[in-house]
Amino acid sequence: MFGMIKNSLFGNTEETEYKLLSSETKDGVSYEVRRYDAAKYATIPSEGRTFDQVSWELVRKLLMYIGGSNEHGEAMGIAAPITITVYPRDDGVMSRRLVVAIRIPSLYQKSPPAPTDSAIRIEDRPGMTVYALQFGGYAGESEYRAEALRLTRTLGETAPFQRKQYFCCSYDSPIKPYGRRNEVWFLQEEP
Repeated sequence: MFGMIKNSLFGNTEETEYKLLSSETKDGVSYEVRRYDAAKYATIPSEGRTFDQVSWELVRKLLMYIGGSNEHGEAMGIAAPITITVYPRDDGVMSRRLVVAIRIPSLYQKSPPAPTDSAIRIEDRPGMTVYALQFGGYAGESEYRAEALRLTRTLGETAPFQRKQYFCCSYDSPIKPYGRRNEVWFLQEEP
């Protein structure tokens, strides 16, 4: 636990790099279109509990993994953002299925240490293009749902994005009181 706290407070924070394809503003709402390269992620799934019930618990497990709860006992630094893949129902409410993920820091991408927690998996994720909408404050299920609805309305019905899932992204430690950065990402359909 101390390793996780030390890593969170004093570790290197490495923001996931991306290529900015465009910045758009429509009806007063600004968003970006970004391209992320393929990478390895530490992931942990959940079914049966709500976003707000389980998200911090799973994020804590991933932070413990990169903070030293791994086969080498090594703190790897922090990679941002932490992403939570959610699967909305047709009415916009999040289902009770989600996947929390953190990108493995660059130094460990080729050969990440194995997690000591058997619920954590190392996953190779392909590159992706996303529509990203940024917002501030502390975000839970209701805030992410509201921002996802705002981005959906902004993009309109004809935009080529996946509607069966989206990503809720957090860039900041839970102890950061202000200037917080959160995002909703919609995965663009590949042509």
